[in-house]
Amino acid sequence: MLYSSAQDWRTAQHRKVLVFGMSGLGKTHLSGLLRGSGEWFHYSIDYRIGTRYLGEAIVDNAKAEAMKVPFLRDLLLSDSIYIASNITFENLSPVATWLGKPGDVARGGLAMAEYARRQGAFRDAEIAALKDTAHFADRAQALYGYDHFICDTGGSICEWVNPEDPDDPLLKALSEECLLVWIKGDAQHTQELVRRFDKAPKPMAYQPAFLARVWGEYLNRNNLQESDVDPDDFIRWTYAQALAHRQPRYEAMAKWGVTITPDDIGALRCEADFVELIAQRMSPN
Repeated sequence: MLYSSAQDWRTAQHRKVLVFGMSGLGKTHLSGLLRGSGEWFHYSIDYRIGTRYLGEAIVDNAKAEAMKVPFLRDLLLSDSIYIASNITFENLSPVATWLGKPGDVARGGLAMAEYARRQGAFRDAEIAALKDTAHFADRAQALYGYDHFICDTGGSICEWVNPEDPDDPLLKALSEECLLVWIKGDAQHTQELVRRFDKAPKPMAYQPAFLARVWGEYLNRNNLQESDVDPDDFIRWTYAQALAHRQPRYEAMAKWGVTITPDDIGALRCEADFVELIAQRMSPN
């Protein structure tokens, strides 16, 4: 690990961490807490994806929808209005909206071929944003004078790495730059994530083999054609399977760093609490 011991971590002049885990367990909340101390730079992978790597595609998608409305079409063509994406650390809806859901176009779905294309573009964008971590860690210190750095990753990071391979190029680069911190949820947290997702299903990024498998299973078990699929029903059905698919991958990634819980995060009140929490997790039992 980047820090050889709890004491090494406590006394480090520059602390750098990368948090990972399922969306909704506290990554961005923790990042905001540390950013609020004034000592930590918050690098959001999803924000980087939406502003740097998919920014043009996201805006073009919104323009394409606007062009379907005659009133907006005339205004766009005459340069009377412009469309922009207002992405923030807390509001990443433009990214999710662009990623979309597969199924019946009349119910807001995308053809699977287009959905798969966007999934591939998102994968490339997320990997590129993760590779930018070292650049932003250096930039945060050199340009802004931040002593500490937190990389707030998306839930799909586990889809693009092989944590069982000690030479996985992406994980190796990230672990050399930051202390990897897994936010591990329990069964109760998982139940709450499923409940929230069922209430408001959101697009997700999947490993291609996993997506192909669950798509085929869904069509077969429901005797449906692609154009008959209810997009929200499909991603609801897929979500619980995605949680189960990702859990062992997160667990394997955890061996590269330390593990904390959402309850640990909920108990934090200041930066010093976080520093001590990580030190405790690094100490031998």
